[in-house]
Amino acid sequence: MKSALEIKPDISYKSAGKFEETRFEKIHNEIFKNSAEASIIVAQEIAQLIRSKQEKNKSCVLGLATGSSPIKVYEELVRMHRDEGLSFENVITFNLDEYYPMTRENNQSYHYFMHQHLFNHIDIKPENVNIPDGTVSIDELNQYCIDYEMNIKNAGGLDFQLLGIGRTGHVGFNEPGSHINSGTRIITLDHITRVDASSDFNGIDNVPKRAITMGVSTIMRSKRIVLMAWGQNKADIIKRTIQGDISSEVPATFLQNHANATFVLDQSAASELTRFKTPWLVGECIWTQELKSKAIVWLCQKTKQSILKLTDRDYNNNGMSDLLAQEGSAYDLNINMFNVLQHTITGWPGGKPNTDDSHRPERANPAKKRVILFSPHPDDDVISMGGTFSKLIKQGHDVHVVYQTSGNIAVTDDEALKFAEVCSDFVTDENTKINFKSVIEFLNNKSENQIDSLEVRKLKGLIRRRESYAATRYIGLKDENTHFLDLPFYETGQVKKNPLGPDDIAIVKEIIARIKPHQVFAAGDLADPHGTHEVCLNAIFAAMKQLKPEKYMDDCWLWLYRGAWHEWDIHEIDMAVPLSPSEVLLKRHAILYHQSQKDRVMFQGNDSREFWVRAEDRNKNTAVLYDDLGLAEYEAIEAFKRFDY
Repeated sequence: MKSALEIKPDISYKSAGKFEETRFEKIHNEIFKNSAEASIIVAQEIAQLIRSKQEKNKSCVLGLATGSSPIKVYEELVRMHRDEGLSFENVITFNLDEYYPMTRENNQSYHYFMHQHLFNHIDIKPENVNIPDGTVSIDELNQYCIDYEMNIKNAGGLDFQLLGIGRTGHVGFNEPGSHINSGTRIITLDHITRVDASSDFNGIDNVPKRAITMGVSTIMRSKRIVLMAWGQNKADIIKRTIQGDISSEVPATFLQNHANATFVLDQSAASELTRFKTPWLVGECIWTQELKSKAIVWLCQKTKQSILKLTDRDYNNNGMSDLLAQEGSAYDLNINMFNVLQHTITGWPGGKPNTDDSHRPERANPAKKRVILFSPHPDDDVISMGGTFSKLIKQGHDVHVVYQTSGNIAVTDDEALKFAEVCSDFVTDENTKINFKSVIEFLNNKSENQIDSLEVRKLKGLIRRRESYAATRYIGLKDENTHFLDLPFYETGQVKKNPLGPDDIAIVKEIIARIKPHQVFAAGDLADPHGTHEVCLNAIFAAMKQLKPEKYMDDCWLWLYRGAWHEWDIHEIDMAVPLSPSEVLLKRHAILYHQSQKDRVMFQGNDSREFWVRAEDRNKNTAVLYDDLGLAEYEAIEAFKRFDY
């Protein structure tokens, strides 16, 4: 019996023998609304395979992956074991890879990861678990890798291989340059791979330079392969893998030659595929207003022309002849699109009082609005919308900034030690809730991968808190309108956080119910490499959904801003708030109050620029894009998208 993922979509074939909408794609893929929904489907396929093997009294041999992509799959398998009696007694597993050198006890090891997320919670036999050993001596490593391959063969080969994908296109740790005939071996990790892992290891210097990995040929011999990818930061490599030529420079492209491989993607990871990015190039479209906006902005950028200069020929030559025929002329299309974009621009993010608001992004009334600005970390407010934040205060609105997490893990040990030593010089133990002598002793003797003590975490949280007060005071906010939630899901002392829980939602719900806002601003930047933004946004969604029956929620609009990693595309923007040169400078200074996040940023992802530079460049680039489209020229623009919750 085939799984849901193996059944091809019921779409009629064109004469060329290919699906029209997927004609650029060389690997079967399935797109889901989100990773949670997709992960359940993948887990169901694995469970179905296990049960079918049990019915035949055979072993089920699984190849397993680590990283963030498969976590929800493992959670669902654990749930099925607990609630539905799914047994793993007939399962034999082989993991793809392990850092080298790496002890099993290290909490960054894949041995630790697999037991934490799966093996400790199911009835698999310990002798059936195979994970590359990062402690094998270098002299014995070659034979060890040969034996690992032989163990897979003796088990009957891999029935199912679960994969993620790195930004270099690696599967397992098969980095660019890996040969299609490669077997299990030791490999040197690409710099990009190590950068992506650096926050887990508290800096790139602590990331191992080598790893043991199954080879490409080992993976390709699997009877069934499912590769999962989530999020915007995987979109570019997914497009190269699915639509590009087979090349050792992108090892995942070798999967194009596998007879039973499926890529399982969320909408963000699939967003660069031609059928999503530019669907008018693969066939006829249903031209919604959003799609028209997207296509016309793309056409301007491709032809390097402003909106009002586009001609009938430009539309016809770029796959939009049906849109042109539908609308009548380039002139009409251009004028309508120009007006749509122009109406997004406002210097009154809280609405302009006593004016006609029919073509404005925000309501004129009430003239003075209650506003909640949710900030996942204690600096996202000023990084993402510092200029808009300032305008809302100056224009008389009742603004409240709400920091959802303490942000303590983003403070370096050196920074915490500096503050502790200063405090120790001035404060005795009796006059403070933090024993600074014990903090100093802990930090001076802290071992690798050791979780911070509660007092150290408290100190680091206070550092972020006081920096936030300094920044919001500079913006012009009263202290009593600054709130710190310290959501429980974040307080693990580790990069890995707990799942969102009822307590988190209840805390967010309480602050919304207390303020009864007309506007809520929240971080919609899901490219955050550690998922804190996504969890914080989900907490807001859940809280607002529960509060929806309340009368005051009828007047509450939700605006999403983007953070340090990604910006809204022009066609997605519902409100564009221009900033003057002085407002750009004000925003920069507000960001710089977060001194612990300056210079040596712990969690900056793959962008080496400081956060204030990223934010400024992004806002100025948005202004340039509006200017290139033929609209007014501004110094910078902060962008927002309205979300109907």
